Parts: sequence; structure tokens; C-alpha cells
Amino acid sequence: MKTNSSFGVWPHVAAIIYSEGGVFGLVDCNSFYCSCERLFRPELRTRPVVVLSNNDGCVISRSKEAKEFGIQMGEPAFLRKDFFAANNITVFSSNYALYGDLSRRVMNELSHFSPDVEVYSIDEAFLGFSGFPKDTLPAIAKRIYKKIPKNTGIPVSVGMGPTKTLAKLANHLAKKKDEYRGIYIIDSEESREAALKQVSVADIWGIGPAYARKLEAVGITNAWEFAKANKHWIRKHLTVVGARIAYELNSIECSSLVTVDPAKKTISVARSFSSMKDTREALEGAVATFASAAAYNLRKQKGYTNLIRVFVHTNQHRSDLEQYGCNTIVPLPVQMQDTIKIVRYALHGLRKIYKRGLQYKKAGVILDQIRLESDQQNDLFDNFNRDRDEKISEAMDKINARYGKSKVKLAVASKQNAWSLRQENLSPRYTTRWQDIPIVLS
Repeated sequence: MKTNSSFGVWPHVAAIIYSEGGVFGLVDCNSFYCSCERLFRPELRTRPVVVLSNNDGCVISRSKEAKEFGIQMGEPAFLRKDFFAANNITVFSSNYALYGDLSRRVMNELSHFSPDVEVYSIDEAFLGFSGFPKDTLPAIAKRIYKKIPKNTGIPVSVGMGPTKTLAKLANHLAKKKDEYRGIYIIDSEESREAALKQVSVADIWGIGPAYARKLEAVGITNAWEFAKANKHWIRKHLTVVGARIAYELNSIECSSLVTVDPAKKTISVARSFSSMKDTREALEGAVATFASAAAYNLRKQKGYTNLIRVFVHTNQHRSDLEQYGCNTIVPLPVQMQDTIKIVRYALHGLRKIYKRGLQYKKAGVILDQIRLESDQQNDLFDNFNRDRDEKISEAMDKINARYGKSKVKLAVASKQNAWSLRQENLSPRYTTRWQDIPIVLS
């Protein structure tokens, strides 16, 4: 599409796109983790609820009532423990088995409204409405808004616009502004202008804190001002990423739906420990466990890795203890995917960065430079027995799939005090475990 060189003349372009009928929808589950917990605890529907991250580390979801108490995303939970108790705020440990199953149900319901669905995250999905008559979109948005809670128990908000960025921005307004009652549709130049003028640059999808500070420093404070800014200045100071966002805010489509889940280029498994570890043996158990999980995920997507990163660090909240954090890169001699070799090289990396006498709080393993099996190139001169090692990993996967997670694992991953997950407020797996299914008496 031919465009003008100035950002000040986009309205007629937007009008062309509106007339063509290309529309994206963004459906976002409201306070998703809290909504999942409330679904089986109806007495909590009007009370403040928060969900904590792995190991009960920090706040990752808040109900509307909890937000009114001033609780922020990412707040360390141990700093708020007394506050939660004093204000009768219900706290849950994260229960990803429950959240994943309810997310699957929501996405299945959304597939009834459009043949094109991009599952963007566990609680968000883009829908394509290309070719749908413009006058039918408000009715579709209302049906989504009503049917998803009715059929799954999870409340949602709905945004629509001629690009994914505008759909995301519309959803932001639908969720934040009570007067829109959960739905905002950008279907004209007037509605686009009205929406952009209500959203600060910090709340635009893809504009992080650093870009927001840079824009605010030159007097650009909302999405409308950003959309009208000089495109050459944006390209120079915010790179091509910022330029694409600006184009999308002006109704120029730069990103399409991704309906096929792309293979990951990196796989990371990391955890904070429920109690600090000071021995190399304990850290080896943790790193071996993380490397095994990463290798399993790698095989699931039929990938091979060329490089492993290993990191450890101490507890930054304990100023009375010596602080240390370090990571190392372990290049692999050949591409690999089997658990035994990946764990061996990950442990080699750990031994390079381990320092005796420190209290470690977190460790992690990252598999990098991943390629698909179809892109694999073997080395004619290496002496690795790939067939044997990959068959061992394949056998381990089959046994664990049939008899339960981690029924078979490497001995190094079974060391005492390897690591354990703190989940002091874990709810039952209501929908995925027979013994946790609620019993209804009549």
C-alpha cells in the first residue's frame, strides 16, 4: 500500500482500511489467575484476591478489589504478608495445571466466533474478522463478552480494530474504563482518534518503560500524539519496532495473525529456591533437574540446541549476606537434544561459576540457538553415539508419560535438597485430577 511521507495525513488511509473491512479482535481474560481461583470459590467473588508466582515469590495477578488496596504487580510477597492478613486478602500459590486447563476451554470457545484464532498468551487471543460485514461486529463482540463467562466462568473484555495494535489498545480501554462495559470497537476515524487520546504512551502495546520515558521527554504523552509524530524521528530513536507500532496506530497493518504456534528459539527453565542453597551438590541437583526439563521441551518441538547458558545468583533482598550473580555460556561440540549430554554440559557450566561459601537463591538453564530437526547438520568427524543417547531419552519420555512425571530421571537430579517449590496456598486441581474434583451434595 502506498503511504504518505508525513504522519500528519493518515486519516484518509485509515478510512480506506475501514471500508475494506479488515478487523482484528483481542479477547483478554480479566485478572485471569484470580478468576480461575474464584470460579471454584464463589464466596471470593467480591473479595480481594491475589495470586503469587512460583515459590510464592511475588504478586502476578490481582482482583479488582486487591488493586484498590494499592497492591502492585511484581511486589515481593514476603513484604506484604502482614498487610494481606490484616486486610483479609486471600492469597493463592500459582496453580498452572488449573489455569492451563481453563485457558484451553476459553480458547476452544473463541474458535466458535472466528476461523482465525491466534493464542497470544494463556489469557489472551487475537481473532481475525476479515470479510465479516462491519455492521455485524458489535453483535459479535457482545456475544463473546456474554458467552465466554457463561460457558467457562471466566470474565473477558473485548477490543476490536483494523490492526492488532489498535485491537490491543481498544481492549485496554474496554478493561480500564467502566463506561465501555467491557467492549470497545475502533471502526471509524472518530473512534480511533477518541481511543488514542485516552491512552498514555506507557500503555501502548510494545512501548516499554524506556521508550515511554524517551517519548515523554520530548512532550509525547499519549497514543494520539505518538501516532502523529514524525516517522523519521521515530525510526531513528525507537528503531523499526517503534515505527511499526506507529504505523499500526495509524491503521497500517504491519503484523498478521500467527495461527500456527512457532517453534521456540530459546527454552528457559529457572526457579527460585524455597530455601537458600550453599553446597555445590544441591545446586547440581537443581541445575540437572532444570536441564532435564529443558531437554524434554526441546524434544517435544523436535529441536536441537547448539548452546547452553547456566546462571546462579544469591538473594538480593538479603543485604546482610554477600551478593553474587554469574552466568556462563557453554558452546556444544555438536547439535544435541538428549537429556544425558545436555545435563552433562549444563553441570560443566555450573562448576565454572560456582563459588563456595555463598547462599544461593536461584539458578537456571537456557537452551539457545535452537534449530529444527529438518535443519540439523551433523559433523562427519564427531564420535558421539547419537542413536543410543536419543533412544535412551525417548524411552525415558515414554515411561514418564505412562507412569507419571519424573518417574525415571538421572541420579544427579535426585540428590537431596536439590530444590523444592514452595506452594503454601495451592488450590486443588479442580479440573485435571480425579481426587480434586469438587463434590456436590444435594
